[in-house]
Amino acid sequence: MLVGVCDFPSSYAFPPAGYGGIERWLWAAARGARAAGADVHLLGPGWIPDLGPGWTRKPVRLEDIEPGSRTERELRDTGYDLLIVGHEYPSRPAWVRTWNELGCDVAAFQHSPVFQHTDSAFDGQQTRLYCYSPEMADRYAAHHPIPELAVHLGLNEEEPPSTTGQDLVWLGRIDAEKAPHLAIRAAQIVGRRIRVVGPVFDPDYVRRHEKLFSADHVEWAGELGGPAKTAALRDAAAFVYTYARTYVEAGAAIFGESLRTGTPMAALAWGTGTCAEAALCERTGAVAVVSPEEEDEAAARDLAVAIEESLTLNHAQVQQIGQQRFDPVRHFEALAARS
Repeated sequence: MLVGVCDFPSSYAFPPAGYGGIERWLWAAARGARAAGADVHLLGPGWIPDLGPGWTRKPVRLEDIEPGSRTERELRDTGYDLLIVGHEYPSRPAWVRTWNELGCDVAAFQHSPVFQHTDSAFDGQQTRLYCYSPEMADRYAAHHPIPELAVHLGLNEEEPPSTTGQDLVWLGRIDAEKAPHLAIRAAQIVGRRIRVVGPVFDPDYVRRHEKLFSADHVEWAGELGGPAKTAALRDAAAFVYTYARTYVEAGAAIFGESLRTGTPMAALAWGTGTCAEAALCERTGAVAVVSPEEEDEAAARDLAVAIEESLTLNHAQVQQIGQQRFDPVRHFEALAARS
C-alpha cells in the first residue's frame, strides 16, 4: 500500500516536539503506516527534513496544484492508495479537485468540534471520517463517522518503562477552555503537589485564577517537548484531566500520551459519551462525571475523589493497556480499512 500523509499550513513543525494535536496525529499515522509495512510519502513542505533514513518527502500540497499541470500528472501517476489528511481538506474545493484526479481513499480524523463539512465530504467508504467519542460521532452523524481512538506521537517522545511516580501532572494549553484551575484545586484538596505543563494561551484566564496558580503546591514547567515531556508524564503519580463546561473535546492527545507512559488518569467530564469515557477504563483511570450546574468547588471535590481512585492503579498495567489501546500500527490499520 502507498500512503500519502498530508501536512497543512501550521505554526508547528511536522512532527512537532511538544504541543500540536493534528500535527502529532499525522506523524503517528505516518509512523504506524510505515511500521505496518506500507510505503509512506510525507506530502507538503511542513515536514522537517531530518527524520532519519527511509522517509520520502514531497513538498507539494494538493490544494496548490494547477489543473492539468505536470505536478498533477506526476502525483496521479504515483498511484496512491490512501491519503491521510486533516479534517478540513475533504471540504475544500481546490483540495478535492486534485484528489478526484488521484482516485484514492481518504482518511481524516475530526479534531474540531465546530468545523462544518460539505454534504459530500465523506461517504464512509472511499472517504472516511473518524471520531474519538460518542459525543463527537453524534455531532457528525451526517458524515458516516467511524469510532476510533486517535493516536498522537511527537518527535523523540518514545516511552521508557513505567514508574510509580510522585506528584500529579496536568498538561495542555493553559486557557479557560482547558480549565487547569480545577485540576489545581483538586490537587490541593487531596494534599498533592501538581506540575502544570504547557503554553499559556490566555494570560487573562491565569490572572483571574491567580490565587490558585500561585499556590505553594503548584509547579510551573512551561511547554515541554521530546524526552522532557515524556518524563513529565511518566514521573507523575497520576494525570489530572480537565476542560470547561461549554467546551467539547474532539480528540484529546493526552489520553494516549499519558497511558502509554504508564501514568493513570483522573478525568473530569461534564456529561457522558466524552473522550474520557471512550479512552479510559477502570484499570487505567477514573472519571468524575459532574453536572454542568455544579459550582467549581463541587466539581473539584468530585475530581479529587477520582484522583484518589487513580492513585491506586498499577502503572505497569496502565502502560501495557495504553500501548495496546493507542498503538500506531493498530490505528493505521483502522484508518486504512474500509468497513
